[in-house]
Amino acid sequence: MEPMDIVGKSKEDASLPKATMTKIIKEMLPSDVRVARDAQDLLIECCVEFINLISSESNEVCNREDKRTIAPEHVLKALEVLGFGKYIEEVYAAYEQHKIETLQDSLKGGKWSNGAEMTEEEAVAEQQRMFAEARARMNGGAVAPKQPDPDPSLES
Repeated sequence: MEPMDIVGKSKEDASLPKATMTKIIKEMLPSDVRVARDAQDLLIECCVEFINLISSESNEVCNREDKRTIAPEHVLKALEVLGFGKYIEEVYAAYEQHKIETLQDSLKGGKWSNGAEMTEEEAVAEQQRMFAEARARMNGGAVAPKQPDPDPSLES
């Protein structure tokens, strides 16, 4: 029987993207150093194993605290328990940087932003147009052309 990790998949199923990992490996080394493919594969396997180890210990820490969700504090405690305490400060700094970048991305509109700013009125009008298109598709009809708003000053 194959060894299983905590999510129930075989450890052979767990991997990291090779292209990304190869890029990271190359960025960490001087430009004149080459790494054999076998060595790259071994480094990637070590990273997967390290992630499994930290995840498993983080889960244990979480369970000991009677929590159901692994929090960053559990990961930091797991690093300490496993003897990686000297990395906690650097890991915490990376975590803080990640939070800042995530906040900045969400303020910019994240993945849905196309860089163009919209006024609230434009956003409401766009939303109404999209609702009308959806209704038309749902009713099997064609999308009605956008009608200009009547000028209230011309009504009698």
